[in-house]
Amino acid sequence: MPDQFYQNDKNNKNSMFSRREFLKASAAVSLAAALPRIPGAHAAGSDAIRVGIIGCGGRGTGAAIDCLKAAPGVEVVAMFDLFQDRIASSLKKLIEAHPDKVKVPPERQFTGFDGYLKLAACPEVNLIVMAAPPHFRPMHLRAAVEAGKHVFMEKPVAVDPVGVRSVIASSQLAEEKGLAIVAGTQRRHQTRYLEVMKRIHDGAIGELVGGQCYWNQGELWVKKKEPGMSDMEWQCRNWLYFTWLSGDHIVEQHVHNIDVINWAFGTLPVKVMGMGGRQVRTAPEYGNIYDHFAVEYEYPNGVRVLSMCRQIPGCADRIEERVVGTKGVAFGYGEIRGENNWKFEADELNPYVQEHIDLIASIRSGHPLNEGRRIAESTMCAIIGRMSAYTGRAISWDWAMNASQLDLSPKTYEFGPNPVDPVAVPGQTPLV
Repeated sequence: MPDQFYQNDKNNKNSMFSRREFLKASAAVSLAAALPRIPGAHAAGSDAIRVGIIGCGGRGTGAAIDCLKAAPGVEVVAMFDLFQDRIASSLKKLIEAHPDKVKVPPERQFTGFDGYLKLAACPEVNLIVMAAPPHFRPMHLRAAVEAGKHVFMEKPVAVDPVGVRSVIASSQLAEEKGLAIVAGTQRRHQTRYLEVMKRIHDGAIGELVGGQCYWNQGELWVKKKEPGMSDMEWQCRNWLYFTWLSGDHIVEQHVHNIDVINWAFGTLPVKVMGMGGRQVRTAPEYGNIYDHFAVEYEYPNGVRVLSMCRQIPGCADRIEERVVGTKGVAFGYGEIRGENNWKFEADELNPYVQEHIDLIASIRSGHPLNEGRRIAESTMCAIIGRMSAYTGRAISWDWAMNASQLDLSPKTYEFGPNPVDPVAVPGQTPLV
C-alpha cells in the first residue's frame, strides 16, 4: 500500500533561523533524477529481465508485481522463501496479476535456509528482488552480487552494524562488477520528493538549521504462535516483532524518513541520542521490540533533527519529513512555506513502480544505479537510534560504524529452539 502523507501544523507561523554552509548538496541528488521522469513511460530496450524473488511475503510479491509493470521484457522465473506455502500464495497472486510473465516451474522454487544460494546460482536469473526479513539481507545481497546478479532490495538492509558493513562491502563489489543495486526507499524515485529536494539544494529555504521526521501510526499485522510451531518458524513468520529479524520498527519502517533527512542535508549525523519503550504492545506475540521511539540526530555544526516513530493504535498519526531553513520550511510531501512558497501539484507515477522503471532503465542503458552504500548508511542511522534507546547511551557515528561488534545473528539457522532475548532496558542493556 502506498505511504500516506500527512500535512500537519498548518496554523504554525513560518519561522526564520540562522544557517550553516550547505555541504555536499550535489552528492545528495538521487542518481535516478537523471533518468526520464515521464509518467507511464516504460524503460527503453528489449533486453530480457529475468527475475528471481527472495522472500515471497506481501512485500516481495508486491515488489515483483511492480517490477513486472515497470517495463516490457520482464519475467519472474524463480522464487525462494523459507516456507513452501508462501511461495504457493505468492505464485498465485503473480499469475493472477501477470499470467503471461510468470514462468516458475517446480524445479526453480527453493525453500530452506540455503535455498537463496540455489536461486542466486540459477543461470535463468539476472535480477533478484529481495524482500525476506531484513536480518537476512546482507547474506542474500552478498550471494547475489557474487553470482553476478542485479538487485532490487527492500529496506532496511541490515539490523546491526556487522550487517551494515557487509552490505557496504557487497555494494562496492557490485560497483566493481557493473551490477545495479536499487533499494526500496521509493521516495528517492518519487517526483514530488525529487522536486522538493532540488529546491532545498538550490537554496529555496536558505541554510538548513534543523528538522523533524515522523512515522507515527497504529498497529500492524501480528501472527500468534501455533501448536507444533518451533521458535524459529514462529519468529520468521512473525518477524516484525523480533529485533534480530526486523531491527525494530525504527529500523524496519522509520528508515524511510531518516533517509529523506540525510538526503536533504547531504551528510550523515555525527552523534545520536534516543529513548523509547514498550508500553502497549506487551503480549508475547509482540516479541521483544519497542512500540515507540524518540531520537535526536545531531548533524555537523550542531544542527539537530528530531525523529519520532510509534506503532500504537488510538493515537495521533503523522508520517512526514520537515526540513527547517533560514528562509522557510520544506515538507517532503511537496511543499515549501516561507520566502519561496511552492507546492507540488503535478501528476506522478506510483513511486513503487517508478523505482523499478529507474532500475531497469539503468541496467539496459549500461549505467547501473548503485544505491547500496547510501541505504546502508541510512539503515545504520536507524540502527544507532535503536541502540541508543535500548541502552540509554549517546552514540557517535564513528564508534558505531567502525567499532561496534553488535551482531544479532542466531546461533544456528534451523527450525528448532531459538530463545528470545529479553526486552531492552535503558541503563541496563549493554552497549556492544
